[in-house]
Amino acid sequence: MVALMALAGLVCGHRIRALADAYERLHEPAAGGTPAWPPAVELVTAAVAALTAWRMGLPYVPFAVTGVALAVIDWRTSVLPDAITLPAYPITALALWPTGELPRALAGGAALAALYGLLWFARPAAMGLGDVKLAGLIGLVSAAAGRPAWVLAALAGQVLGALYGLALLATRRGTRHTQFPFGPFMLMGAFTVLCLDG
Repeated sequence: MVALMALAGLVCGHRIRALADAYERLHEPAAGGTPAWPPAVELVTAAVAALTAWRMGLPYVPFAVTGVALAVIDWRTSVLPDAITLPAYPITALALWPTGELPRALAGGAALAALYGLLWFARPAAMGLGDVKLAGLIGLVSAAAGRPAWVLAALAGQVLGALYGLALLATRRGTRHTQFPFGPFMLMGAFTVLCLDG
């Protein structure tokens, strides 16, 4: 099953690359897209899908693959498209249904979205609404894995984002006001927590 998920991840990764190229051209018409080699997006998607299937089980794979797509697009365009984030809610909820944890998952999704919504309201310049919508999706999945996973997933993205900001300062590649996409760090933190928790 893990090998099958890795193969499916390769196929999905090819589609993710095409989607990311399209979104980048939409926001930067002169952009040429990602070179076909090395097939980094495909390999990362395959690894994420296989690791998620192994550590967490099949119900979590749709979130993992969607997460790769959102992370790649956000990193390249600083946009988390509603066209991907919003449909991921019902798809993820349906995938989690067999786990028996859907009520807790829905409560966790609403709670984390509300928490990020408060952060956005307090400092709208530091966070986009796309991050708030993504937080709900992360809360949905992490709450299904349990309360400790929800807490750690909520914190992990903040910690990774802060560490990246400090690295930019330390290497003089940015200042305290440098903006960078936050979604990839939220997703990386959630994925790490889920796989370690599984």
